[in-house]
Amino acid sequence: MENAIYLRRKNKILLNRSIENTPFEDTKSIQYIATIIKNIEDLGFTLSKSVINVIKNYSKDQLENFYYSIVTDIKLIIGANKKYSPMYPNFPSQVMNATDSELYINAIMHYLTFGEFLPNYKKETRIPLLNANKFKVIDLGDEKEFLSIFTNLLQSKTSLSEMDQSDIKWFFNNKLDFIKNLLPEEIPLKENVALVSKLILENGLNQQLLFRYFKTATDVLRLCVALSEGDISLSQNTRFRSFKRKERRLILSLLENCNNIEEDMKRYKNRWIRLGERLHPSEFKTSYLKTQTAFNKLRNNEKIETFNGKVDKAIKESNLMAALDLLKQRPGEFARKLDYLLRKTNRPNVIINEFKNVAEQVASTVLLQVIEHFKHRNDGKELRAFFPKGNISKVFAIDNTLPEVPEIICNNIIRICENSLINQFKQKDYLGKVYVDEALRNYIVPFSQRSSSKSFKTIVRGSKLDFPKNTNTIRTFIYWKEAHNDRTDLDLSAVMYDENWNYLEHVSYTNLRSVTYKAFHSGDITSAPNGASEFIDLDIESVRKYGGRYIVLSINSFTEQNFAEIPECFMGWMARGNPNSGEIYEPKTVENKIDITSEAKICIPMILDLHENKVIWTDIALKSNPRFYNNVEGNQAGMVLMGKAMTTLNKTNLYDLLRLHVKARGEKCYNKEEADIIFSANEGITPFDHDVIVSQFL
Repeated sequence: MENAIYLRRKNKILLNRSIENTPFEDTKSIQYIATIIKNIEDLGFTLSKSVINVIKNYSKDQLENFYYSIVTDIKLIIGANKKYSPMYPNFPSQVMNATDSELYINAIMHYLTFGEFLPNYKKETRIPLLNANKFKVIDLGDEKEFLSIFTNLLQSKTSLSEMDQSDIKWFFNNKLDFIKNLLPEEIPLKENVALVSKLILENGLNQQLLFRYFKTATDVLRLCVALSEGDISLSQNTRFRSFKRKERRLILSLLENCNNIEEDMKRYKNRWIRLGERLHPSEFKTSYLKTQTAFNKLRNNEKIETFNGKVDKAIKESNLMAALDLLKQRPGEFARKLDYLLRKTNRPNVIINEFKNVAEQVASTVLLQVIEHFKHRNDGKELRAFFPKGNISKVFAIDNTLPEVPEIICNNIIRICENSLINQFKQKDYLGKVYVDEALRNYIVPFSQRSSSKSFKTIVRGSKLDFPKNTNTIRTFIYWKEAHNDRTDLDLSAVMYDENWNYLEHVSYTNLRSVTYKAFHSGDITSAPNGASEFIDLDIESVRKYGGRYIVLSINSFTEQNFAEIPECFMGWMARGNPNSGEIYEPKTVENKIDITSEAKICIPMILDLHENKVIWTDIALKSNPRFYNNVEGNQAGMVLMGKAMTTLNKTNLYDLLRLHVKARGEKCYNKEEADIIFSANEGITPFDHDVIVSQFL
């Protein structure tokens, strides 16, 4: 598992450098290693010189252990550990050449037998794979860098994905002796405080470690939610478990140690009242008096004056200076309310000047989002998109009805925020000569990964990936396995639109091949007791030639199970040069693979933009509200809305973030060979080095 994490995150592995005293002839060692490399290359990977230099001294047993271990890890990462058996084994040519009656009869027989009937076709010999992509090089890592993954994740200023949290739990379970030294002095994100505190308690570490991390009552609430296996983002209610007396004392001590708890507790009043029924603070008559008072006020509906209440009152009474005096006490709130304040008053220069005085105290993540907001404030976009907090990967889109803000005001705010960020970044270590690849403009800064799916490559929603060179066909695939006696029918679909989002055609179980384009579905399978798979091929040029621009890929749960209820479910995509060469599933052509595990029945993992030759990574869930059945035909309105929202999304990109770092603490370099540090899409620090970005550059 250690190398599985390291390989997935850094494309590196740790190796045992101790040599067994078992003689192994040089010629045989070379043959073994050559065979290992060849087999790994069939999966799209190869070994670096540094890895080969270590394993060339291995005994036969060590080489065998190395091979089976790394192949197992690679196959799991890219989905090559499954058997893919689509309905038509000679896809795509078989679907292309079949008669309409053949496709129709096979489908009807399959549906009438509830998925038991599958046509019996002999698999034909396929020509070898042509135009394979470049190999991903597995390099030699070290223990220090591997352990730093844990610390980096905890130093993140943004929410972590389920995969990130799973890796943190692994470190607690397997590297407990190191944990105390790996814990950072500060954990910026409160959700991470709750997660780590829960793990500290479960693993019997010193409870005193917790007190340095808890600053507010909401921090304590998150801990109680975590201990009750609830949603630590607090977007959903939690049924609190009963706490032992020792636990209650700790929780109440943490709460008593926080400031302004009454106001903070009022934000989640009903949850605190329910939690109080589990904590019984009045049982400790002479202790936790501040906490007991706060609970009494909540239960008795006594008035608790809040910061936001004071600000809103001042604005309502047109007392701008009183509102600004309050907001300067909480610069983060000031930054978030800038647009609202500018719309509510006619004294924009006063607001801007007061904000300038406190801007450097605003978190970098908030400043970056303010910059991007005002950069595009007057773009006149049709929709405004929001990603609500929570564990489900939703996006909401509403009509953009905001009045314009004068450009000079927008530019002043942008300048203030950029200067404040540069001054913040100057406090960090000098970077030296820095090369920043222009391609990083296509990758979004990871502000929130809370609901991101576990994937081979961690990609932020809205990021755009170039099609690999020599790609003629995009092949998407889905694999799932149903629970015992719970028939599960998932459907992979692709819908084509023109540049104005007018519907052109779709390929799905209702339409296995396009009339106009070279687009094919491998056949609808309606049950998966032993696992099932479906594929869709999309010929890029043929869709583009007939006016297609956007292709929305979707996965629908026809039998209405949430994806989270399905034991195994993932999708991925491949870049193919010749779709009829090689196997239908070719590991070395897999560009990415994600697990579909959300509490939803529809998923839109990606959108293809054929004008820009890019994959737009979406990884969003769509509410299941079709008119008749859960399929693409029943969800056209929702898909178009989400498509428009995601293709016009404005979020801070990595290039702009790193440009500010270079201004603050580095020297811009135009030549990779001369650079001390490289930021690019595929070497140096990449967009997939998620732990480094969220901890060291935000």
